[in-house]
Amino acid sequence: MTESTAGTVEPQDRRLLRRQMLADDVYEAIKTMLMDHVIRPGARISIDGLARDFQVSSTPVREALARLESEGLALKEPLKGYRATPLLSLAEFDDLYRFRRLLEPWAARRAAELIDDDGRARLGAELATAVEPTSVDYAGYKSLTVHDSRFHLLIASLSGSEQVRLAFERTHCHLHIFRLHYDRDIGPEVLTEHRTLVEAISSGDPDAAEAAMNQHIENSMSLRLRKIYE
Repeated sequence: MTESTAGTVEPQDRRLLRRQMLADDVYEAIKTMLMDHVIRPGARISIDGLARDFQVSSTPVREALARLESEGLALKEPLKGYRATPLLSLAEFDDLYRFRRLLEPWAARRAAELIDDDGRARLGAELATAVEPTSVDYAGYKSLTVHDSRFHLLIASLSGSEQVRLAFERTHCHLHIFRLHYDRDIGPEVLTEHRTLVEAISSGDPDAAEAAMNQHIENSMSLRLRKIYE
């Protein structure tokens, strides 16, 4: 952002900032509707309807949907427009967790082998941002969702493998997992398991880090989520 010699923001920059703030607000609003199933999984998304609801032009709505498409929450169909992505099927759910079981225990183990003071500080700082959910909807769970995604991505980064980090990031798995189910009771469980992971990785114990991640993923899959499909 440029500034004039008097230290004030130039008019064109103020316009850009307002547009960005508006686009971000529309994106968050539509994302919340998708996460809370206000826009039902698989349903058509009306750009004009959302623009009327939000009292904005169609441009920020289109920009928001493009971002949501990149996260796998919206699908763009030729000549038809956008629709909400269906929820994960049981086969897709199992496939996602097979991927996580292959990738994340290795990443945790490698992170413990490579850990240094900077890595310990980053893990501690991320853990400090964790907040237990306040309600059984996306608003209440948003902070935990964001922390969960950042936390696992950080461990992937600390493994030293850019390919592993990118592979994990592209799944957007935590968005899709939290879209399946909200349960206030899982917040403390998740954060307890995160603390165990931080302790194992920070202590430089590869076996403990790998075991902790395996247990965390198993608990997420078997104890907290797979029952949705039963």
